[in-house]
Amino acid sequence: MSRQRYSSVEDIVAIMPTAQKRASLGLFDAVAIIVGIVIGAGIFQTPAFVAANAGSDIAVLLLWLLGGAVSFIGALCYAELATTYPDVGGTYHYIKRAFGHPIAFLFAWARMTVIQTGSIVLLAFVFGDYFSGLLPLGAYSSSIYAALSIILLTGLNIFGLYPGKWTQNWLTAAKILGLLLVVGIGIFSNSAVSIPDFSTNSTSSNWGLAMVFVLLSFGGWNEAAYISAEIKNRRRNMVRSLLWSIGIITTIYLLINLAYLRGLGLTAMAKSEAVAAALMDKTAGTAGALFLSILVAICTLGAINATILTGARSNFALGQDFSLFSFMGRWQQGKEAPVQALLLQGMASLALVFLGTVTRNGFETMVDYTAPIFWFFFLLSVLSLFVLRRRDSDIARPFQVPFYPWTPLVFCLVCGYLLYSSLIYTGVGAVVGVLVVLAGIPLFLLKK
Repeated sequence: MSRQRYSSVEDIVAIMPTAQKRASLGLFDAVAIIVGIVIGAGIFQTPAFVAANAGSDIAVLLLWLLGGAVSFIGALCYAELATTYPDVGGTYHYIKRAFGHPIAFLFAWARMTVIQTGSIVLLAFVFGDYFSGLLPLGAYSSSIYAALSIILLTGLNIFGLYPGKWTQNWLTAAKILGLLLVVGIGIFSNSAVSIPDFSTNSTSSNWGLAMVFVLLSFGGWNEAAYISAEIKNRRRNMVRSLLWSIGIITTIYLLINLAYLRGLGLTAMAKSEAVAAALMDKTAGTAGALFLSILVAICTLGAINATILTGARSNFALGQDFSLFSFMGRWQQGKEAPVQALLLQGMASLALVFLGTVTRNGFETMVDYTAPIFWFFFLLSVLSLFVLRRRDSDIARPFQVPFYPWTPLVFCLVCGYLLYSSLIYTGVGAVVGVLVVLAGIPLFLLKK
């Protein structure tokens, strides 16, 4: 069977169901969404684990710089996929083209029931924990706030893309300003311990484990794939939004860790259970602790909103391809949003809030629940680049990964290592997540 030749991205878009989507997102909107997803709760928790396994001050900064470099490599791979195959289904669309409908269905099912909903709820519990410190509501305060944040932000996105994106822009701007203020307090405060020591080894070294936490904090930039069909001037802005976002995130992460080292020192940083809170308590007292709680709430709300916005789009793509979920495959043109997909995602997220409440360990349960599935399909999405390069050799590619095939191969090795690590270090929640994904197999067979 002969293959049709496509001369441009526009020719490809013309035969895709996403042609009905209006390009409504500018470069700033895309950067705000990506930065908003990535900088969530992780940077307030993971630096202590990284410091405990780094071995020295300079190693801490090098590890975060290495995390940015790995993310940059991954972003180059996604830039080629997103500009060559712009689709509202994002990774779902790449996996479908490369590996067929069965694997794509399992990915979309996993994303709907585990990856995206689990990430939303993980962030919602962090928001609930911190906001409960400001205004407690009783024994189930954290769960109540988690559920309210999901309901509020899902409703906001149901009103349309424009309310969702403007909310995201303001939350991301507030988040960056707040983090820069923490950086300034940590570096320039009179109570800072000393200039970081870049020569001595103060703690034991385990760079492999440290990188697990670093890359956990960088996770989420790949969500740019789900807005690729809605970005204006996508040939240029898709690549620019990914690279600008990684640059901004890496810079902020390096500065905030420098502030932790300057304000606390490596040993205290490694032993702290809440490193940001420890820094603010030491340098600014009660007022600092209050400011941090508000900042974490803003960061998590921004991440929840962006995750809700991108997550519903893969559900929409699933609804277009499979009649069992056809109710999700409807796009509200006036609102520029998949309303039914947003509703289902919200209800699934609320069900996971209940699960986290029952286990009484919401954050850790959601980490275990999502991590192995996330890294497995992340690995599969980058492998799709190799398959599509060979299979679709006639398609014009506005952007190509430099130094192919070595660049995506390096990222595949990183994903494989993170998949292994997530299986080793997670508990019962990971088993539940795997079982939920496997439950999608009989659903696919039922559809067949």
